[in-house]
Amino acid sequence: MFAGAFTATLITFLGVGAVVPALPRYVTGPLGAGEIAVGIVMGSFAFTAVVLRPVGGRLSDRRGRRTVAVTGATLTAIAGCLYLLPLDIPGLIMARLVLGVGEGWLYTAAAAWVVDVTPEERRGETIGIFGMSIWLGLSLGPPIGEALRAIGGFDLVWIFAAVAPAIGAVIAYRTPEDKLMRPRAAETEHEDLLPRGALLPGLALGCAVIGFAAMQGFVILMLEDRNVAHGATVFTAFAVAVAVTRFVLSWLPDRIGAERTAAIAAVGHATGLSILALAHSLPVALGAAVVQGVGYSLLFPALALLAVQRVGEQSRGAALGFFTAFFDAGMGLGAPLAGAMAVVLGYGGMFLIAAMLSLAGGLLTLTGMGAKVVPQTGSATGA
Repeated sequence: MFAGAFTATLITFLGVGAVVPALPRYVTGPLGAGEIAVGIVMGSFAFTAVVLRPVGGRLSDRRGRRTVAVTGATLTAIAGCLYLLPLDIPGLIMARLVLGVGEGWLYTAAAAWVVDVTPEERRGETIGIFGMSIWLGLSLGPPIGEALRAIGGFDLVWIFAAVAPAIGAVIAYRTPEDKLMRPRAAETEHEDLLPRGALLPGLALGCAVIGFAAMQGFVILMLEDRNVAHGATVFTAFAVAVAVTRFVLSWLPDRIGAERTAAIAAVGHATGLSILALAHSLPVALGAAVVQGVGYSLLFPALALLAVQRVGEQSRGAALGFFTAFFDAGMGLGAPLAGAMAVVLGYGGMFLIAAMLSLAGGLLTLTGMGAKVVPQTGSATGA
């Protein structure tokens, strides 16, 4: 089940990632629009993702994980098809809105699916490793998209963005689902769409994601302003640190507790941002990216585990949907907020404020220590 859910998610997000470098060129090239249109098109998916992720999570609690995962991958494939239609900027925005629903529902249902079949003492590790399906998809997808565009133009990229999620939908459909783990509708009708147990972990995630958005959007500009060349390698250092840490230390939340891991990770993330704010050379910037990447890598699975632990098993999907909506909100608000801070405070001040927000998120996790952990029963693990 884990292999099927992981593979379906990875292949789908390869299609999502392939579009990332192509869309801005398409908007400013063949469509002849400007940077504002690029921002609107690229960011529009976050609206439906934020609003409808919790809905997908609740549906997965009521209708089953596989059903919602297949639906999400199918909607993502439809979004790829919409890129092919000659509908100009409105058509691209419509495609991105559909994408927000699709990718949000797929990940939420698939993440709850793999947690369902994992022993309670290994759920933090499972969430961490499963999250690499998105990370790898969004990392490997862009070079695939660039290669396809060079071979066959934009249409070949859009075709891949439709075909890859369609394959993901087939894989998810063919993955067995343990019916014992599928909650009945009657058991979930009284539950909240936005489980309160996921609120503090979600807020902490949103605080950290603003720092990630600031780094992603402005680190190269900051280094160029400081006459530091090869700023793009900072992204490579960050990505490698995230991947290595996720594979090597995913067991940490299970071993020392999700709250402590999240607090430590928030401090590491904030430390990396603080060093980045002071970086005037490439080695310092690379070291900052590694520190930030280690913290960021551990933060998401630790906070996701908290969200899962603080709700009943029948609300696991809704909790993950509500929790991950804060990621979309942080990304959607983080870039413009970071830009405004850079104008007022400069790049260094912007990264320091982002570091303070990450620390505030860590404080939220400590504030919630001792919060009720709902006993998890009925795990389909044979244990």
